Amino acid sequence: MSNVNAVTFTIVLVLFLIVTLVGFAAARWRRAEDMMHLNEWGLGGRGFGTFVAWFLIGGDLYTAYTFIAVPAAVFGAGAVTGFFAVSYTIIVFPIALIFLPRLWSIARAHNYITPADFVRGRYGSRGLSLAIAFTGILALLPYIALQLVGIQAVLTVMGVGTSSTNTFVKDLPLFIAFLVLAIFTYVSGLRAPALIAFIKDTLVYVMIIVAVLYIPTRVGGWGHIFAVGAAHMKAINPATHKPNGVFIPTTSNSQLAFSTLALGSALALMVYPHAVTGVLSTRRRDIIKRNMALLPIYSVMLGFIALLGYVALADKTTAAEVKKAGNAQLAVPYLFQNMFPSWFTGIAFSAIVIGALVPAAIMAIAAANLFTRNIFKEFFKPDASPKLQTRVSQWVSLVVKVGALAFALALPKTFAINLQLLGGVWILQTFPSLVGGLFTRWFHRYALLAGWLAGMLFGTIAAYKVATPTASHWAGSTDIEFGHTVYIGLSAIIINIAVSVILTFIFKAARIPEGTDETLPQEYQADPGEAPAAAPAGVGVGSVGSAGDLPRISSGAVCRFPIYRQEGWLGKDQAAEDIHRLNAHEIVFAPRD
Repeated sequence: MSNVNAVTFTIVLVLFLIVTLVGFAAARWRRAEDMMHLNEWGLGGRGFGTFVAWFLIGGDLYTAYTFIAVPAAVFGAGAVTGFFAVSYTIIVFPIALIFLPRLWSIARAHNYITPADFVRGRYGSRGLSLAIAFTGILALLPYIALQLVGIQAVLTVMGVGTSSTNTFVKDLPLFIAFLVLAIFTYVSGLRAPALIAFIKDTLVYVMIIVAVLYIPTRVGGWGHIFAVGAAHMKAINPATHKPNGVFIPTTSNSQLAFSTLALGSALALMVYPHAVTGVLSTRRRDIIKRNMALLPIYSVMLGFIALLGYVALADKTTAAEVKKAGNAQLAVPYLFQNMFPSWFTGIAFSAIVIGALVPAAIMAIAAANLFTRNIFKEFFKPDASPKLQTRVSQWVSLVVKVGALAFALALPKTFAINLQLLGGVWILQTFPSLVGGLFTRWFHRYALLAGWLAGMLFGTIAAYKVATPTASHWAGSTDIEFGHTVYIGLSAIIINIAVSVILTFIFKAARIPEGTDETLPQEYQADPGEAPAAAPAGVGVGSVGSAGDLPRISSGAVCRFPIYRQEGWLGKDQAAEDIHRLNAHEIVFAPRD
């Protein structure tokens, strides 16, 4: 610790302690009658308004990948691998505006907690729901690990633990940060990252505004910065015998790689489980629409962050330090340390560390909810009470973080980024089932499952084959298809959809059962004032669910579920399909077909 700047370290430590206290205090913010319910612990009571949701979803989507990996990609290879992130965060919100309000409405009407809950209800398929849940968890693990890699990059540049030869001592600060994250997420659920997001985004905006106004004046201005960046990208890399990268995509091949990366990533971003979790935590449908219009403000910030990769190239000291370390992810931390006074470096480093904690917490909650609702409850404990479901999610969120920590410590840092990009390929394969299901029930459930499998296999194998002189496998997310460099995820989803369409025709012709759809057309446009009570997905026709699954409905309350009354079953073909006004003692819920 002798080589650590005391002022920088103190500011980072103080702000980290403040965030920790806020994380624990969040359990009392918007306090619920009963935190032991996934609506409360996992979705913050479904009560966040426009202001809170803007910070939460923004903090959810703009992660340590934003502050560390994007400028690192620009620093190392230029526009195609770095600036595509700016493009896809611009086009993602118009796309999301088309389907997220529908997802919010149907989830509110049926009390769905996860995207796999909706797929289960829409297609009546446990297998397809399991595939969606498995993919979500698989894609989130490297994403969470990347947040910890971001923290690790800051600690490395600060010199914390670098002087020790003991692995445990060297990584102790990361262990502590992980432990704090794990505990306040366990206690406060989604309320913790929602409240911390205010601090995180304030620090981030201050950091970026100061950086883009101040640092260029120290390195010769933007004209010099762009000239250095263009020259560096044109230079031949001795390892690859090719240019270092692409400053501006001008050839048809580089433009196709850029555009397919941007489009595929945009389609994938808002179907990530943590993005859906942020969306479902809002209290009204119009809040989703408003936020899709406001969130592009973050894209302006992201553009400036990406430019810091070129700024780091223009600063000779930073470029030399990054080259010596052999890790482009250290570009921005080294740049800040070299350019800012110690006290502001502490603020900038705190923004990156806290910027990793917020999305990591939301991702862990989303992964835990998927496991609890769509694996544990669906296959192992169908009568699990809301309290048991919440307790399982709390513990699984800890296990997920342990797995992510193992990723961050055991794998090379560049591999962690490539694996996160592979996660985007994976999660994109859920798009046909999730987004397609919001608009049509035409696809056959088994066809969608086969399409998902085809896309997953193709995407994984294709990504595995991508190699560079420094990496034999998993070296990127673009590949050459029919002579053109394109995003693997987009190729995989085209195969996914093609298989789904062809097999749907075959299965329909063969009259293979299509499963029961528990949703109603009008529910996709509904804007219920309050979330339905505790009846979870997976409860419908057959046998009675547990007492813990019964909703708390008072006399005269509105119930939007098919129900069993004393005088007999009221199915979807009868008046019960819309609204039933009942006393609580008159209803029970039963599992679907």
